[in-house]
Amino acid sequence: QVQLVESGGGLVQAGDSLRLSCAVSGRTSSPYAMAWFRQAPGKEREFVAAITSGGSTNYVDSVKGRFTISRDNAKNTVYLQMNSLKPEDTAVYYCAANSLGIVSSLPDRYGYWGQGTQVTVSS
Repeated sequence: QVQLVESGGGLVQAGDSLRLSCAVSGRTSSPYAMAWFRQAPGKEREFVAAITSGGSTNYVDSVKGRFTISRDNAKNTVYLQMNSLKPEDTAVYYCAANSLGIVSSLPDRYGYWGQGTQVTVSS
């Protein structure tokens, strides 16, 4: 089993930056693919970014050039650096893990999820 705990959310103004962290504990020896999703009120969960164990990354178009996903395998932590935040980035952000190391934009491909951290961007 794997446990994921997100942190780093908060209330910021448009144009500000935040860095989210996702601490992975438990069975960390597998080459997990990690991802960030977000869910705004009344909307479906949306793929944001993903990273393989080797460091290859994917992003949704709306965050390309503003967000950066990274991982520190020694610390079992995944990060999401969010710059130039916009009000439309407001959502609960979730960390997810795929134990087969497969990157996907589909939530049902990920077997492990954190509890989420709220990001609110005011205009």
